[in-house]
Amino acid sequence: MSKILPIVSRYHVFKHRKQILKNPIPFHHDNFNRLGDIFKVQVGLGKEIVFTRHAGFIKQVLQKEHRKYQKSALQTVDLAKYIGHGILTANGDHWKTHRRMVQPAFHRQKLQALLRTMHGAIAHEIDHIRPNELQDVYPLMGDLAFQVVAKSLFSRDDIQKEMGELKDITEANQRMLIKEMRQPYLNWWYRLSGKIGHHLQRSQRARDLLTQIIEQRRAGNKEYDDLLDMLLKATYEDGSSMSQKQLLDEVLILFTAGFETTANALSFTLYLLAKHPTAQEKAYQEVLQAKVKDGFSMETLGQLNYVKQCIEESLRMYPPAYYIDRECIADDEIEGYAIPKKTMLLLAIYELHRDGQFWEKPNHFVPERFETANKRDLSDFYFPFGAGPRMCVGNNFAMQEMVMALACILQKYKVRYTGEEVRLNPLISLKPERVDLYFDAR
Repeated sequence: MSKILPIVSRYHVFKHRKQILKNPIPFHHDNFNRLGDIFKVQVGLGKEIVFTRHAGFIKQVLQKEHRKYQKSALQTVDLAKYIGHGILTANGDHWKTHRRMVQPAFHRQKLQALLRTMHGAIAHEIDHIRPNELQDVYPLMGDLAFQVVAKSLFSRDDIQKEMGELKDITEANQRMLIKEMRQPYLNWWYRLSGKIGHHLQRSQRARDLLTQIIEQRRAGNKEYDDLLDMLLKATYEDGSSMSQKQLLDEVLILFTAGFETTANALSFTLYLLAKHPTAQEKAYQEVLQAKVKDGFSMETLGQLNYVKQCIEESLRMYPPAYYIDRECIADDEIEGYAIPKKTMLLLAIYELHRDGQFWEKPNHFVPERFETANKRDLSDFYFPFGAGPRMCVGNNFAMQEMVMALACILQKYKVRYTGEEVRLNPLISLKPERVDLYFDAR
């Protein structure tokens, strides 16, 4: 006989609705502390979601029994209506086919070819930092990450206006989607009042902007070794190319998933290094030893081990994908609990990454825990990019970009902490509200 899952009632959810809308992490942290590593939340009439921070359960869902689980309607319906059906928002054969087509863009050889493009975009954005002034890091890192994705996709310097508009649309639609997810009892009003319709119109505007850029590429005879060229050349097994709609879906998803998660991670990493000047100095000395002024190669990036460890520790403490959603498509069981078909699950990566069962001093910034000798013991409870077949396709791209960006910043500036603790702003990914730091010129 299966054990009964603890329940968070609809009344308890409604009572804390304002807190949940602003930041649901403390609410669910309290639930985990009260009820244990697995519980279910009643979110509507007859609708329940299973929450878990249980390491074995998360590994089972993402890896061992991944065929019994798929992306939930949060992504395949709610998010997809704004950014389309691509590798982030699709399931089944559609996902497998397009994952296979997109994957080659992120192979080591392709990433190596993008190093100069990435470095140029990073260096240009770092020039916008105002030395010796207090600044909010997040907008700086947002612009940096967005330009890296834009240049890696399009290899153009004359579309800043279009890219700025695309960035604004992406962020506005995400804020709308979060309201829909956290206030499902108001979705009737969002539809009736035209709010959802307005944001769908903005999504169409984003697609129109991208269509114009893609058509200009197709009309030209020049080839570029960038991500757009790869997508244009990608073919199905029968030799046919992606439709225009599918191409737009994949490009929009690369933007959405590619720039914001990186911006979040870089902002949190700079905050943590500012709070821990000894770690920052160690990273800076490594950057000097690597001679990044001479440019970046795969070998140069490989020398920045401690810089990478700082990023990995930041991803542990502030994972961009702080919750991962799944839906059970075949009956399963974990720890004596039955997980029936059609159950929706939220895997609490933020909670797992700070679980004292697995991490010594879990709330402390300790990059050394990611030294090579230690890393083999972490794979069962460290999932910054997910795990299994649906692990983030761009994880190597993102890590390469973040190591390079952090090295370039530390080379020019010492980041200084103000004493102000970071406040979280969890949206689709885990964002900081503000990260105010000083950049002291070296």
